[in-house]
Amino acid sequence: MVFIDLGSEDETAILVEEIGCTLLTCEQNDILSISHCIQESNLEPADNYLFIHLNKQWSLREFPLHLNRTRENWDVYIGLVSSEENEGKSPSQCLLSESIFQHASVSSEGLNELIETNREATAHELSDQLRVRVIESTTLPSLPQRESLATASRFAQLFMWMIESRHPLFLFGIPGIVLFVLGYRLSGGVVNTFTELSTESIGVTLLTIAMTLFGLFAMMIALILYIMGKQVEQVQAQYDNPRGGQ
Repeated sequence: MVFIDLGSEDETAILVEEIGCTLLTCEQNDILSISHCIQESNLEPADNYLFIHLNKQWSLREFPLHLNRTRENWDVYIGLVSSEENEGKSPSQCLLSESIFQHASVSSEGLNELIETNREATAHELSDQLRVRVIESTTLPSLPQRESLATASRFAQLFMWMIESRHPLFLFGIPGIVLFVLGYRLSGGVVNTFTELSTESIGVTLLTIAMTLFGLFAMMIALILYIMGKQVEQVQAQYDNPRGGQ
């Protein structure tokens, strides 16, 4: 990981050095200047380079999407930030030296091409031998977080404990069978006992129906968790013995 400082006036550079990250400085924030900065540094060559412009528009949840760009075999992939100067132009028609990028994925061949490109070049003037794509960067829509990560983690731990153990059969299976049998037998007695339609008869009837359905639902949960537990055991056995125990 390399941090490229664009002339910050706060303690950003000091904080970067304290965490042991490599620090480079660059006066311009366009992709051509950043490419020259990488070339002039003493960094070891890499097969792919991922550049991310850290600003208020970028969020950490976009990082997996940017990381996938490096696996799509693009030589030059640039997401430009929309501006008033480039309004009405397609991203591929904008000057690379005058456009601010939000993220970029560049291969070693693409980096060399950007270094050799003149300041008046657009994406159309890059080599035809390279896979090039320049688009307008868009932020991901913000979705409301329905539950916290801590709650999800506790639920996942409880779910795995229920799968790996035999407790589902006792927690859901046996009570489900009891409730289902009682509800089924009581439903027949309720029909024969109450001959008049009243609030009491309707309440008792709904209670027996709910008991029957709840017992059936509990048995289904126990069966599903039991089957999933068997699947987890098979997958775990494959990881423990990847070559069939040899």
